[in-house]
Amino acid sequence: MKYRQLGKNGVKLSAIGIGSWLTYGLGIDYKTALSCLKTAFNEGIIFFDTADIYNKGEAEKTMGKALFKEIEVKREDIVLASKCFWPMSENPNDRGLSRKHIFESVHKSLKRLKTDYIDLYQCHRHDPETPMEEICRAFNDLIIQGKLLYWGVSEWSAQNIIEANEVCEKQNLHRPVSNQPQYNIIRSQIESNGVMAACEKYGMGEVVWSPIAQGVLSGKYSGGKIPGNSRAAHERMGLFIKDSVSNLELLAKVDRFKEMAESLGHTASQLALAWCLRKSNISSAITSASKKQQVIENAKAADIEFTREIEEKVKEIFA
Repeated sequence: MKYRQLGKNGVKLSAIGIGSWLTYGLGIDYKTALSCLKTAFNEGIIFFDTADIYNKGEAEKTMGKALFKEIEVKREDIVLASKCFWPMSENPNDRGLSRKHIFESVHKSLKRLKTDYIDLYQCHRHDPETPMEEICRAFNDLIIQGKLLYWGVSEWSAQNIIEANEVCEKQNLHRPVSNQPQYNIIRSQIESNGVMAACEKYGMGEVVWSPIAQGVLSGKYSGGKIPGNSRAAHERMGLFIKDSVSNLELLAKVDRFKEMAESLGHTASQLALAWCLRKSNISSAITSASKKQQVIENAKAADIEFTREIEEKVKEIFA
């Protein structure tokens, strides 16, 4: 496993991370989740990502129990991340990024994760109803209290990121250190919409989600066929990839990509991850897995040398 700094900050993450969106506490049973998380740690993965909204807290509970009760990971040996923003109940204040919701969300996440502090806590989306200074000061205070070590954002626009950093600079507050956007070969908008540039300007690391496009870039859906044990076959886990697995033109491109990957001695998933990691400001590519072997396969992607020649071939395929 390779390790990368989180932007210009001192903490290091494993180049491959493991997440829990739509998997742990939902479509994947606890025994399987435990096997995947244990395998991840044994493969050198130290960055574990979750969020309060993932199956309304169940993913956090699964990760906390597995890591600290079953595997008995030393707290200092991993970097643990979570997020808040989405509604967790009908309570009008149990959502968004108000000072009240951030504080209460952090305390609930701490309990579910069975830990005294969280390394990285991120705003799961931007909240236009809450003043930026209120958001920044809330996270600053939680860091001073020792409940969080760093804070970051997810799916914020370049302007949101710039504003947050300007507020923190003006008020002498702890700045956001990370951004968690969707980023993969078929969805690379952060390269052109100013988000990646803004993060580089302020020394924020990118911890990207869906680097394999929820499995689409693995090539498993060739010709629109959906394997019975795949994410797309699951009613809830496959909710967000229905359009992709029915797009035969896209899947034909993925077939070509898979052939190229195999000719280089890699799997399509590994090469898709290596494509993300070709950018130095990508601190970690967050994967999900429902099988132990997937974790092992993905971890090996950190060792791939992604050359300019390979990048040009990928551009040609997905032009």
